[in-house]
Amino acid sequence: MSWQNLSFLTSAASAEPLCDALLEAGAWSAAIEDADAGTAAEQPQFGEPGALAAPGWRHSRIVALLDADADVSAVLAAVAATARLPRITDYALEPVAEENWVRLTQAQFAPIRISGRLWIVPSWHDSPDPAAINLVLDPGMAFGTGSHPTTRLCLEWLERQVRPGCSVLDYGCGSGILAIAAARLGAGEVVGVDIDPQAVAAARSNAEKNGVAARFADSAATPGGEYDLVVANILANPLRLLAPAICARVRAGGCLALSGILHQQAADLIAIYAPWLPLAVVGVGEDWVCLAGQKP
Repeated sequence: MSWQNLSFLTSAASAEPLCDALLEAGAWSAAIEDADAGTAAEQPQFGEPGALAAPGWRHSRIVALLDADADVSAVLAAVAATARLPRITDYALEPVAEENWVRLTQAQFAPIRISGRLWIVPSWHDSPDPAAINLVLDPGMAFGTGSHPTTRLCLEWLERQVRPGCSVLDYGCGSGILAIAAARLGAGEVVGVDIDPQAVAAARSNAEKNGVAARFADSAATPGGEYDLVVANILANPLRLLAPAICARVRAGGCLALSGILHQQAADLIAIYAPWLPLAVVGVGEDWVCLAGQKP
């Protein structure tokens, strides 16, 4: 089977309606890109859903995947009618050849060196350092493959903090990578919780692949008790709301690390958590920070 890429320029206000209309008209996918990406006019956008006052790019590009034999003229006519916008007449088409998509996808993910003794290795790769602690993790439906700065910052923190036999709670575990790393680093009781059932299932599968005994559960049924180390790599908004619940899981003298936080959000999070424990920036990766502190 082969396809064709349809692309055209539009405004920020029209981009989302046009994407929706393309999908209704039979496109396999439709995406919005910054038409100025890679130039001085590029508009980086960072923030959580709903946090941006004006999401989107002033100069947007729509890229849609269509069947190779799709009637592009008819598709664009349908799109204009559905979105109630003028018909697109200036566009580009590019054939998309049949490929081994599994192999191409795998080629994008190589082993990631976190430190001298900690690596993340996809299952189809040989480890660059068999003597290291190698976390076997494939990209999947849950967040956390080690490539994002927030995940790396939390892994670096865990490597510094985990002591043999200590207890660890991964709050918002995603793929389970942080809990699995803690177990491989020598932690004793390791628990991960997440609001997403697919993440919990993925984390359990990943733990089995790595031969660790970490437990994972829905965050609505978070196991009680307190932990020596608690790590939460989520986003700033849920971290604000969950502050009492997260801090309640840190034992006296235990440590907490938070990430998924942009640099400009750090001061606000430090102030919110101050009634329970003092936090400070302990790591920076691109525009992201990791906050950590010890509970009195």
